[in-house]
Amino acid sequence: MTNPFIAQRELRAGRALVLFANRGVVALSGTDRLSYLDALVSQHILGLQPGESVESLLLDPQGHIERALRITDDGQTSWIFVDENQAPELAGYLDRMTFRKDAAARDVSEQFATIGMFSEEMLSSLTARVPGAIAWRDPWERISSGGWQYASDVEHPADGWNYSELLIPAVSVEQGRVILEQALPGVPLVHENAWDALRIAAWRPRLTTEVDATSLPHELDWLRSAVHLDKGCYRGQETVAKVHNLGHPPRRLVQLHLDGTSNQLPEHDAIVRFAGESVGRVTSVGQHVDEGPIALAVIKRTVDSGAELTVDAPPGSAISELPATQVVIVPPDAGRVVDVPRLTRFGRVFRTPLDE
Repeated sequence: MTNPFIAQRELRAGRALVLFANRGVVALSGTDRLSYLDALVSQHILGLQPGESVESLLLDPQGHIERALRITDDGQTSWIFVDENQAPELAGYLDRMTFRKDAAARDVSEQFATIGMFSEEMLSSLTARVPGAIAWRDPWERISSGGWQYASDVEHPADGWNYSELLIPAVSVEQGRVILEQALPGVPLVHENAWDALRIAAWRPRLTTEVDATSLPHELDWLRSAVHLDKGCYRGQETVAKVHNLGHPPRRLVQLHLDGTSNQLPEHDAIVRFAGESVGRVTSVGQHVDEGPIALAVIKRTVDSGAELTVDAPPGSAISELPATQVVIVPPDAGRVVDVPRLTRFGRVFRTPLDE
């Protein structure tokens, strides 16, 4: 399917599939796998039932995002879906941290192909027809139990995001293509770019695009699906609670509607500017069938939510910048959900350090 807009419509309508070229898979086995994983990640894993799906994050001690994990369990093995090039390091890390736990991690990426779709009927059909298939259902459609959504003043575009991924046993993309053609003859496969444009329109963050070395879950509205705020005792938990309850994330995710008159799209990591000054970077960009040229960007929290922004044009362009209108995903006042009283002394109200 060569027309990218038709590809998006067919994929979103559940009439097409996307076959990812380079996704990773880690298999975690052993009787202690769920309790072991639960102690490491930001989401409740301990009570995960066979066939259930969750999303979770591995954080560093300062609360910065290191890994994003899409997890399901079949009763014997926890299957962890990850982005490109993430599986070898994740499997090594999990194995190093087991100590006396009965848990063992393996990078099994070369044994599977990853398929994406927006159809529960198609997912069920493939699961039944392809032996060894493993399904993960994306929780982004709604706020997960224990989660929090910062986007509050607009209707969230994730409503109706019935997206799923399926692992099928295949040692190559080409073998995966053959298996799909046999299991669902006549169903087209579309390019990953079609899925990516839909993801951007749904404000859906991704590790390999939105995350850098200092990213916090709050900045990307990832508390919505990947963090349980009542869960403690995991690395980075103190920062997660402190920023959410008492502070503000230093940056915030926005969607940008780009001026399409020049027929130009910015590059990944293009500078976002306000009044000529750098205030952030583009993390993802695409041409959407309904919304036109759109992007996700991470900008400074203090940038006014109504400010008109510009994005640096690609090198060699006839223009230097692209006008961009922001749609607020994480508002400037995100966080500080706990009302800390101010101190009153001698009839005067004193500001506390948390008011700064």
